[in-house]
Amino acid sequence: MADVDRSDPDLKFLVVDRNAFSDPATQAEWSQKRLVWVPHETAGFVAASMKRAQGEEVEVELVETSKKILVSRDDMQKMNPPKYDKQEDMADLTCLNEASVLHNIKERYYSGLIYTYSGLFCVVVNPYKRLPIYTEKIIEIYKGKKRHEVPPHVFAITDIAYRSMLQDREDQSILCTGESGAGKTEN
Repeated sequence: MADVDRSDPDLKFLVVDRNAFSDPATQAEWSQKRLVWVPHETAGFVAASMKRAQGEEVEVELVETSKKILVSRDDMQKMNPPKYDKQEDMADLTCLNEASVLHNIKERYYSGLIYTYSGLFCVVVNPYKRLPIYTEKIIEIYKGKKRHEVPPHVFAITDIAYRSMLQDREDQSILCTGESGAGKTEN
């Protein structure tokens, strides 16, 4: 994102300050705790610290509650280092698994970042409220830019399709899928 001013207040719902995730102390603490994702009955997956292996099971300590439980090795999923939190494109995650993808989308959503790329796809989570990310100024930011030059947004997808239509003189299509009430007509 060479020519996008990440400090622009109009972009607060579109960009993340990557410097906040590169703290060496945080990275070292993460490594020391040997964190993984483990299945959870209500939360889907929760963070846990591996304590000791017992055959095909591993004793872990849940981060939030400090409760120790035994988990099958097959049920554990690797966790990405903190520097990958709120990644704009999940294809860039080092550990690409269900728990890490859900965590990334959830962390971005809770920060007001409703758009996330997953390779060629743009994943959108409906915030169920209006966000100031559909203004003329935001449209101008995305005009003529390549996808990797700007934060994830439906405008990036539409601008690429529009430019391809003009350049290649071929029809383009954009597929929006989701459950009823998911917000497809809002985007």
